[in-house]
Amino acid sequence: MNAAVLQVRPRRARVVAVVSAVVLIAVFTVIAVLLRETPTGVYFRVSDQVAMVLLGVLLAGAALLFARPRVRADVDGVEVRNLLGARRLPWDLVLAVSFPDGTPWARLELPDDEYIAVMAIQAADRQHAVRALRELRELRALHAEHAPDRGRST
Repeated sequence: MNAAVLQVRPRRARVVAVVSAVVLIAVFTVIAVLLRETPTGVYFRVSDQVAMVLLGVLLAGAALLFARPRVRADVDGVEVRNLLGARRLPWDLVLAVSFPDGTPWARLELPDDEYIAVMAIQAADRQHAVRALRELRELRALHAEHAPDRGRST
């Protein structure tokens, strides 16, 4: 890892997401195969079986969204990618990097009492999260002092 560029992804959430996706696809595939043979007298067609597999794939895709979070910080700013969106901010808009007590992930403090959740740095990752938070704070301190003062509330 380059000292000027930091990239962090959650560890445990990625493992859980991938395992969950594999299990969902396997379970729905087994259900689809066994669906033809039912003692209730209901007749399931091939289209029903295909739909069950596709439902498993759809749910697996939703589970894999939890493997998506990432934070990437460099000289120009920080990019936060969470489940459904990404946002890039210059360092002068990032007032602080915090991890409030009881929260599941870190956050970037912005002007006007706003913040962005950083789902890539999760409490469940323990030491990995502590290390990532320290490195992100160091990068912010290094680059924020050189950034022009814009967007800060007084």
